[in-house]
Amino acid sequence: MRTRFVPLSDVAEMLSISASQAYALVRSGDLRAIKVGGRGQWRVEISEIESYIDRSYEATASILAEEREREKERS
Repeated sequence: MRTRFVPLSDVAEMLSISASQAYALVRSGDLRAIKVGGRGQWRVEISEIESYIDRSYEATASILAEEREREKERS
């Protein structure tokens, strides 16, 4: 059976960031997550991690394109 949801510790490992950085992504709304169980533990769906990565690639490409455009204007 394929795992659908993972804890923030796994998210941190997958993205090579700290657990507090993973929590900050959830708190900011950049990474959608749910709270489950009586203790309200955070879980992130694998597809949400993939979506976050895709959005990050797009944002990075946009930033780089803007930087290239500014470089052209300076030349």
